[in-house]
Amino acid sequence: MKLIIGLGNPGKKYAATRHNMGFMVINSLVDKLKLGNFKNKFNGEYLETILNEEKVILLKPQLYMNLSGIVVKKYIDFFDIKIDDILVISDDLDQEFGHIKLKGHGSSGGHNGLKNIEENIKTDQYKRLKIGISNNKDIDTKDYVTGKLSKEEISNLNKILEIAENIVIDYIKIDFERLMNKYN
Repeated sequence: MKLIIGLGNPGKKYAATRHNMGFMVINSLVDKLKLGNFKNKFNGEYLETILNEEKVILLKPQLYMNLSGIVVKKYIDFFDIKIDDILVISDDLDQEFGHIKLKGHGSSGGHNGLKNIEENIKTDQYKRLKIGISNNKDIDTKDYVTGKLSKEEISNLNKILEIAENIVIDYIKIDFERLMNKYN
């Protein structure tokens, strides 16, 4: 069983913000594949499905970004998921907008959602799909990441989401090293 976690902040206020790239990917994938409706458990919206003959849970933690790890840990424990079988989708300030990078492990890079996941699962050895949101040094980081996407960013969003959807689908069926070689 795989657990695919899209990070974001709950509520309409944050729906179209840079920090919600993880939620956007999960929502886009669910819509594209017509997977159904989310259920609620442990402060998370989740959907259980079968993709490429593998049982998969798609999760959107509903505590704020910096508490995402609390929700992730509950899902890992309840569904008995191995750390090696999780993929976390997040935004990344250190990459240009729309640039996508897969990583097999590593530090949180200052991302509060990833930092909280590492604190709660006691390791940084989990897979990530990082989506670049650029960084505007003229705006406070908190205001920038929770700010609405610009018109230019929105015009490129569908292509970015499509690539991320393909990565998630491929993640289910191919080795992670091959996945990184294909998309990085």
